Order: sequence, then structure tokens, then C-alpha cells
Amino acid sequence: MHRSESQSERLGAGSGGFITKSSASEHSMATGVGASSSSTLPRTLSTSVLRIKNRSSFWEKFWDERTRRDAHGEDLIVTPFAQVLASLRSVRNNFLCLTNVPASKSRRSSGAATAPTPQPKNYNPGDEAYMKLALETVEELDWCLDQLETIQTHRSVSDMASLKFKRMLNKELSHFSESSKSGNQISEYICSTFLDKQQELDLPSLQVDENTERTKKKEKPRHGGPATTMSHISGVKRTLTHTNSFTGERVPRYGVETPHEEELGKCLAELDRWGVDIFRIGDLSGGRPLTAVAFSAFSSRELLTTLQIPARTFLAFAVTLEEHYIRDNPFHNSLHAADVTQSTHVLLNTPALDAVFTPIEICAALFAACVHDVDHPGLTNQFLVNSSSELALMYNDESVLENHHLAVAFKLLQNDGCDIFVNLHKKQRQTLRKMVIDMVLSTDMSKHMSLLADLKTMVETKKVAGSGVLLLDNYTDRIQVLENLVHCADLSNPTKPLPLYKRWVALLMEEFFQQGDREREHGMDISPMCDRHNATIEKSQVGFIDYIVHPLWETWADLVHPDAQDILDTLEENRDYYQSMIPPSPPPAPIQAHSNVDEDRPDQIRFQVTLEEGEGSEECEGEGDGGM
Repeated sequence: MHRSESQSERLGAGSGGFITKSSASEHSMATGVGASSSSTLPRTLSTSVLRIKNRSSFWEKFWDERTRRDAHGEDLIVTPFAQVLASLRSVRNNFLCLTNVPASKSRRSSGAATAPTPQPKNYNPGDEAYMKLALETVEELDWCLDQLETIQTHRSVSDMASLKFKRMLNKELSHFSESSKSGNQISEYICSTFLDKQQELDLPSLQVDENTERTKKKEKPRHGGPATTMSHISGVKRTLTHTNSFTGERVPRYGVETPHEEELGKCLAELDRWGVDIFRIGDLSGGRPLTAVAFSAFSSRELLTTLQIPARTFLAFAVTLEEHYIRDNPFHNSLHAADVTQSTHVLLNTPALDAVFTPIEICAALFAACVHDVDHPGLTNQFLVNSSSELALMYNDESVLENHHLAVAFKLLQNDGCDIFVNLHKKQRQTLRKMVIDMVLSTDMSKHMSLLADLKTMVETKKVAGSGVLLLDNYTDRIQVLENLVHCADLSNPTKPLPLYKRWVALLMEEFFQQGDREREHGMDISPMCDRHNATIEKSQVGFIDYIVHPLWETWADLVHPDAQDILDTLEENRDYYQSMIPPSPPPAPIQAHSNVDEDRPDQIRFQVTLEEGEGSEECEGEGDGGM
């Protein structure tokens, strides 16, 4: 079945999602702080911008007949809601062609108003062309009805995309896991880290075979010592005196006292550049990279002046915050927080987002990046849940670490001389707090698929609507973009220059290995990618990029096209490097005829993959590592 000839006219040739420049001024009344004067100019980006170069898209792996028919110029339409819109517009156009009814000009959709209506063609009832178009129209309408019938009252339309993406990912990972034990381990890591438990309950996938499950040793929960009350926020230390940050009346130029102030200034002068050497900043700042980066970012944006934040108060909070990052963590320390903050700062400077967000919103995004991992214990959410930790009990196993980071951050604001928002009005404080909470909770990696689905649905819906403009005129749309922005910053290591990326990989893997050592010591199952004796770092990075990082950044690049093309180039180059570093696999051992695979290989895991509705299901078998 093919679309009518009007399909290409209806969908147009746009290649990216775009945002109105007047959004910040329109939204300033809600936050109480106006945007810059330039935001009063209602400039928009054209949807006719062509791609700089052809790329291999993650989504191309999942082209089906409907995706091909819903192609939007050079782009794919893969989110179900956008596909429904495209089909309904096709039904409308076909109806006009079949009936010659004059097109109504009273439709309220701004997108529809800009989409051209096809010129009626002479179709005679009973002709082959007439009957073909009529059948296509009925099939389109039936498909739309089937999709709409699956929407439950408690689900948003983006949940349709989230569930679809999960099926797509499961299908890919099941094939990937068949290749080797390392492939199985990487697949298990991705599923356990980037898919939330609710999705796993809705769509049982990667289920461990019952026979394999019985062979696993039982976990021995490790409780944190004697029972303690949970009426206080753990991890908040005594109020600091800040004697190590600055002395006297002078506020350090870059927020920290250091004998390397001139060299530090040269590094911070490149704060607007993607891929700045944050490790060098850490060395030159005397181990206070977060304080230096945060102070420089807030100062360069004049947020201290606009929001009436006293410089000494800001530094008091920044130093206190940095002290509450655990220095012994190989990865989740203040250096990582500084890196995410600097990345957030650069993404907020994206030309496509110029003058879109208000100072309050920009402040909230930077603040969220600063605090998003404070007092991180160097352990995963799943470890805390499995060990029945105090934090898991306090937060009912839901985004345990992220809730803790938020509680610590807002508690630190209550320290004497640390409330950087003291001069904000009550409404402004409430708005900022809500935004920070939403953004930090979005850094829970198990929410990744939902965030990606929301963003992809937003971008594709605007493409199909024909307007080519994202009008961020409500809180839901604005926070959705900011949540994905911070999430991108948190997953930006693979997009940085290769020497920096390799250092981050080594640090993260060491933190994983330390958790694995701890799990082994306490008789717990070793988490995927946490066993230092059998982890495959190079292959894991390729899988991480292919299935998680690249789809996210590709969608973000669509939103801000063409501003993120260089970032995508670097990501793909880094992926190619790690692909080239994967050691060759030994040839597979021959399988004896008539052997029972499940009986001969007790370490094998059986994966049950749930595909699209109507596609049925298939079983794939992959090799499992011990402790999976």
C-alpha cells in the first residue's frame, strides 16, 4: 500500500524541529523575571534547512512499511502519535480527492493552516484508481482507530512512543546478546540501567529463564548498621566555615583562591566551548572545579545581578555543595558535576535556543546540573534497592539517588549564608524549585526511554503538523526541553574529544568495578558491567553509543538543527575508535547434533522479546555471565 501522491506535498521537506524565539518573553510573566530584550523579536527558524551531511540514523534500523510511508522528507516518522497525525491528514486529503468537497479553511490547527491542500483530481466512482484510493483511505483510518484504541486513560501519547522504542531496543539487544557472553552482559546492563521498572512490568522482556534463576545465589541484603531514624537528611555535614575557599573582603576572580589564577582564567575563557578540558580546570582550581565553573557560568550570564544573588553567598553555597560531593568516588564526584554544568551551559547557548528561556529557567537548569549528583555514594540505584539501604527505604525504591541529591541540595540552601535565592519572590522560588526537581529527577537513567520518547514525539508532531515551529508556551513543553538538555549533558562524555572521553570511561568503569567488588564481598549477584574480571569495555561503549547515546543526541540535533552537527560528528568518530579497539572474537565452538542447549549450558539466559502489536513475539537465546 502506498500513500496518495499528495503525501509528499503534505509532509513537506523540513528536516528539524525548531523553536520560536519569542517564547521567553511570553513566558516571563509566569516566572516573574523578564527575558533579554532580544527575546521580544518573534524570530523563527525555517524548516527548509537541509542537512549538512547524510548520517546513519539509529531509527533506520527499524524501518517498517508504515515508517517508510510516513517518511518526512529526509527524516523518518517513528513515533506512533506523529504517525497517527500523518495518517489522519492523508485520510483528509484522500477524502477531498474522492468527494471534491471544498476544503474547509476554518480549522484551528496552526500547523494545518500552513500545510498545502492538494488540488482535487478527477476520480470517477468505480474506476480502478478511485477504488484503490478508497481502499487505502479505509486502511489508513482503520490503522488510526487501532492505535487510538490502545491509548489508556492514564497514559500520555508519548507513552505510545516509549513502549514502541522499548520494543525496538529489546529486539536489537536480543540479537546483540546472541553474539557472545559479553554481548549478553552489555544487553543486560543497558536494560537494567536505562529501562524503568514500570515499563518492564508492562512489557515483560529479557526475562531470565526459570531454570537459570534457580541456579543464582540468593542476595544477602547489606543493611547499613544499626537502625537509625530517617527524620533527617543523611549526608548533610556540619556547616562549613569556608576558610579554604576565600579569605578577606576580596572575592576571587574565578571563585577559588589558587596560585594558578592566570592559567585557570585561560581555561575558563573557553567555558563556552564544547569539550573544554575539565580535568585541567580541576587541577588549576585546587580541586574545586565545580565552584570555579559554576561561578564563571553564573557570572558570565549576569545571573548574579539579574537574580540579586550576592557573590559571597553564591560562593559560600558553591563551596559547601562541592564539599558534599564525595571525593573518593572515581566518577560521581564534583569533577563530573562541573563537567555536566559546563555542558549544560554550552547547550543553553545553542543558537536555536537563543532568548527562548528566562533567567529563572536558565538559573534552574544550571543549578540542577550543579547539584544533580551531590552526595552520590558511588553505587547504583539498583544496588541501594537490592541491599535494602536506608535511602531506598526512605524513597520507596523510586529514583532513590536523585531524590537524595535534591534533598541534600535544598537542605544546604538552609545553611547560614548559603541561600542564593534569598532575594527571589515566593512565586519565583516555587517555580525554580519545581523546575530543579523535575530536571534532577530526569537524570535517573531508568527514565531515559520516556525522555527520549517525549522529545521525539514533540519533534515529529511539529514536523507532521506542517508548522515546523515549536512554540514553547506552556510549562510542560518548556520543562520537557530543559529536562532533555540536562539529560544530554549528563550523557555527554562520548561526545567529547577522545582523550577526555577515554578518561571518563576509565573512571566510570573503576567505579563500577568497586561496586562489583562490594557485591562479591557480600555474596550479592554482581551487577552487569561491574565484574572487573570479565567486563568488555570497548564493546560496552559501542553498545552504549549505538543504543542509548546516539539516539538521544540525534533527536536533540533534530530539535536544534543544525547546531549539534559537530557534536554528532565527534560522537560517531569516538564510536568508530572503540569499535576498532574491540578484540577479535574466538570462533564459536561447534554445537553437537541433538544436544539439549538448555541442559548442556546452565549459564544460558533465555530472552523473551515482545514486538509490535500484531507482529507476534520471538524467542532469542543468549549466553549469560555468572552473576547476571
